[in-house]
Amino acid sequence: MTGRWALSFLLLAFCLVVLLPLGTHGLWIPDESRYAQIGQEMLLSGNWVSPHFMGLRYFEKPVGGYWLIAVGQAIFGENLFGVRIASALSVGLSTLLIYAVARRLWNDPRKSFTCALIFLSFGLIAAQAGYANLDPQFTLWVNLSIAALWFAVTSVGRERVAAWVLLGFACAMGFMTKGFLALLLPALIALPYMVWQKRFGELLRYGPLAVLVAMLVCLPWTLAVQQREPDFWSFFFWHEHIRRFTADDAQHLQPWWFYLPVLVMASLPWAAMLPTTFTQAWKSKSQPNTVFVLLWLLLPLAFLSLSRGKLPTYVMPCMLPLALLMGPALVDRLERASFRALRLNGLLNIALGVIVLAALAYMQHSRPIYDNEPLHLSLAVIAVAGWICANILQVLRPLTLWVMPALGAWLFIALIPMSLPNSTVFNKTPDGFIARHAAALSQSKRLLSNDLGAASALSWRIRRPDIALYNTMGEVKYGLTYPDAAERKVDLAGVQQWMTMARSEGQVGVVLRVNSQDDQDEVELLPKDGQRYEEGNIVILIFAQSAS
Repeated sequence: MTGRWALSFLLLAFCLVVLLPLGTHGLWIPDESRYAQIGQEMLLSGNWVSPHFMGLRYFEKPVGGYWLIAVGQAIFGENLFGVRIASALSVGLSTLLIYAVARRLWNDPRKSFTCALIFLSFGLIAAQAGYANLDPQFTLWVNLSIAALWFAVTSVGRERVAAWVLLGFACAMGFMTKGFLALLLPALIALPYMVWQKRFGELLRYGPLAVLVAMLVCLPWTLAVQQREPDFWSFFFWHEHIRRFTADDAQHLQPWWFYLPVLVMASLPWAAMLPTTFTQAWKSKSQPNTVFVLLWLLLPLAFLSLSRGKLPTYVMPCMLPLALLMGPALVDRLERASFRALRLNGLLNIALGVIVLAALAYMQHSRPIYDNEPLHLSLAVIAVAGWICANILQVLRPLTLWVMPALGAWLFIALIPMSLPNSTVFNKTPDGFIARHAAALSQSKRLLSNDLGAASALSWRIRRPDIALYNTMGEVKYGLTYPDAAERKVDLAGVQQWMTMARSEGQVGVVLRVNSQDDQDEVELLPKDGQRYEEGNIVILIFAQSAS
């Protein structure tokens, strides 16, 4: 597929696999409900400068990513689609970006299409496209900045200047999405590449232009947040950068090699093509374009591996250069009619599918995870069976049906969220349950919750940030240290007094997650005369106003 048919195919896949399922399943807690609530609070409060989470200062990230989530809700409504559209569009634009960069790198329409298709079908990328968080946005901005660097070093005249300007803009947006890493990664690649090419002087001449553009884009917000919240930069720099990178007790602590198996898993359904990809890249290591893409992949991966705190999604910026290397390797095998690697890739996918299907059958027989849920179970079986069948076709005709692993992955990713058992849906996506009781909860004078995920889902559904936090702090620990947040904390010793006072003012709504004996003990301290609704581990209690 080349030309407009290639882009039409990718657009169709994007619409069916990414856009269509966006509103088919509830918000996952704690991440999706948190980002939804922060974006919604911007719309409700009109404060687009300093991030607030349920009315509390929340300085873990800058403001840019929340802007796009808020704009999505402003345009499409405060609903599931509006919350997730920023992630979806970020992945869609990243797919167009890789298509454009591959055209410049390899000058072959077949390779451009293949690179874009591989990227959009990577399991991690396609799954995160339908998930509301900041990693898809950050991936777009970081890769746009590095792509702009490549266009800058391969252009002349006005096009070169425009590329450096674009680099600065992308760095600024990446910085305002997740911080200083967006400024470091392009420099990490530009410096060794330009030195190797003996073009360091060019970097010194044009680099300041990108720096100037980045400063001009960032400066209004950086000054505004400094004026409104003077301690923002202190917390954000030391806690979210220095401490997370170096501290022994950093959040999400993982070993240095963590991203190596993550990269393999993230590259499914093309994981078996990795040895072929790197072998071919090594053979062409003398070519400037190959060296640039290898630096694009390996240097960020090495730097991220040095950090103490790690999450699987942090590796997403590395997936675009990986697809840029994998696409030419795959096209080369097709041109030489060499199907060994392709067939091996299909066999690996079939084996994984059979293992998952067998595990599902075993668990359903021995300890059912689907409790009288024929539709959900059927969708799960169809998703896995579709993956297996697609790869069987690829194994049988690897040179003509090489695209089938992508189709199998897309079917799997589109169906799995709708096939989850009720036990998972009820416990991990409680906003639907809260929505069914939103009318009663909205009438409550005071609201209380013992879990940040449940509290943010409640806050988003009823459009109220004033949730009191019962024996929990978590990510809002810093925001709760401010004097104006004192009333938002309710501890075990004071909950009965708080309930008495709150009920004297009017109805009280409580949303709890009850996972452990400690949670059950929290419930026991509450009055016993409330209306109780329960779904999974989520408990909703409605307490009427007490008699005066």
